[in-house]
Amino acid sequence: MVLRGVRCPLNWARAKVRLEDLPVGARLSLVVDDARAVRDIPRAAEAHGYVVLEVTDLGDGWRIEIER
Repeated sequence: MVLRGVRCPLNWARAKVRLEDLPVGARLSLVVDDARAVRDIPRAAEAHGYVVLEVTDLGDGWRIEIER
């Protein structure tokens, strides 16, 4: 799910809706370019019981892998 140009907290809200639709054990890959998202999305995901598998610096953004 590409969320470039989407700022916090809207990017987390969109990701959360998508995560809630996934079956348990499924993974969601987010691509963001908001530096706050790299800090805030993993924290929010873990607070809601999701598992943050990886955060990767892409140079022009970040990829955040989350498992439901």
